[in-house]
Amino acid sequence: MAGAIIENMSTKKLCIVGGILLIFQVIAFLVGGLTAPSPTTAVPYMSIKCIDVRKNHHKTKWLMPWGPNQCEKIGDLDEAISRQIEANDIVFAVHIPLPTMEMSPWFQFILVILQLDIAFKKNNEIKENAEITLDVSLAYRDDMFSEWKEMAHAIETRKLKCSFSSPKTTEHEGRHYDCDVLPFMEIGTVAHKFYLINIRLPVNERKQINVGIGEIKDVRLVGIHQNGGFTKVWFAMKTFLTPSIFIIMVWYWRRITMMTRAPVLLEKVIFALGISMTFINIPVEWFSIGFDWTWMLLFGDIRQGIFYAMLLSFWIIFCGEHMMDQNERNRLSGYWKQVGPIAVGAFCLFIFDMCERGVQLKNPFYSIWATDVGTELAMAFIIVAGICLCLYFLFLCFMVFQVFRNISGKQSSLPAMSKARRLHYEGLIFRFKFLMLITLACAAMTIIFFIVSQVTDGHWKWGEFTVQVNSAFFTGIYGMWNLYVFALMFLYAPSHKNYGEDQSNGDLGSSSGEALQLTTTITHVDGPTEVYKLARKEAQE
Repeated sequence: MAGAIIENMSTKKLCIVGGILLIFQVIAFLVGGLTAPSPTTAVPYMSIKCIDVRKNHHKTKWLMPWGPNQCEKIGDLDEAISRQIEANDIVFAVHIPLPTMEMSPWFQFILVILQLDIAFKKNNEIKENAEITLDVSLAYRDDMFSEWKEMAHAIETRKLKCSFSSPKTTEHEGRHYDCDVLPFMEIGTVAHKFYLINIRLPVNERKQINVGIGEIKDVRLVGIHQNGGFTKVWFAMKTFLTPSIFIIMVWYWRRITMMTRAPVLLEKVIFALGISMTFINIPVEWFSIGFDWTWMLLFGDIRQGIFYAMLLSFWIIFCGEHMMDQNERNRLSGYWKQVGPIAVGAFCLFIFDMCERGVQLKNPFYSIWATDVGTELAMAFIIVAGICLCLYFLFLCFMVFQVFRNISGKQSSLPAMSKARRLHYEGLIFRFKFLMLITLACAAMTIIFFIVSQVTDGHWKWGEFTVQVNSAFFTGIYGMWNLYVFALMFLYAPSHKNYGEDQSNGDLGSSSGEALQLTTTITHVDGPTEVYKLARKEAQE
């Protein structure tokens, strides 16, 4: 009777814990949806056509589109032709940000895409597989009076993908092609207040450079940066969650080290998941406010990759350790077929990221998609990673099916047990299913909110309140996975109480008990749980 009472109390505690976590989850979504602005802002820039008639175009000269030292300008290319200005003497200048504004380290990054306005001319059509060559330079300064300092310079090529909907006749000359936007630049920190971009389109007919690319009328840029208000909310969340996960992680490992046995595989994997979550939580981004750390985007990708690899590995091992008839338990080597695809996929994505953002640390104008070789290499890494992900989910679905089938089989032996012991096992099975349900809910919410954030206009209006959907997605999902890891370590910490053997009367002694924790592999100070003993006995029979 005592065991039944304790079991019912344990289930009630589990419901209370679930309710508290749900409240924190709602708060995480509301923090982003109601207090933070949209995560990013896109700012369009129209380049100014400047004239650079100096011999050899000395590189220390920076052409400003506006201000006290602005360049000599032309309105359009027809004016350049009438004034006999060559294409090599035209510089497209863009100042970031717009006049009267300043950039801030709170913006975190700058991503720039390129849009070309190309007019159709019968004698100057865009040839097939056309490439445009860009001689680009980037400079910075922190006030309106100091000299510009060069930050990067490169000569880059981009493939033109343009279509012309009208018939290519003289009557339709002057109409613009419909061209895809092109990747242009990405820098992983915003350490300066002002940036200047000078773009040249060098023409060399002998080398076929910028020949057959149509008549370029204008060069437009779109600068995308993170909003400072969202950055502050994001930093505050990371600062709050870091000690929370760290404290529960220390508590969890202390509970394990108090046992006289060695930690089992499932406990080690949960602890490793906690470490990876703590690693991704540590708010090192605070240092980007005062330091010019251009590698922050790459570092963030690596941290996320480690966490997701550990999360996927945990799901596999979690299911495997609950397959009661499996003999190869508590050994990482027994999961090499399932964990292998995770490692290969993560490695492919890491190489892809190093080939893209790793190179951008030296050349912010670089894009792996700009060349055929780079595109094929990137697609190869992504395809291999996709195949590994598909194999992983096939393994995972198969193991989940096996676990539920085994649990259903074990439930047939429960009626023959004493009432207290039956309630104990039913509680363990219920809580395993409960955790599986929470896992599926977390995955489903991640997918649903991602889709919603892509198809909506970014915010919802509810009376006097404006909900920023994209911000709610980021803070809500981030908080959700933190709560998931928190719940795992809290519920699967080894129990400090022992579950006694059946007494002579078939019921539990008064000293028997069970804590809220869900450790199913081992609960006793020494040896496996009763669930595992029962499973082995039935398997032998």
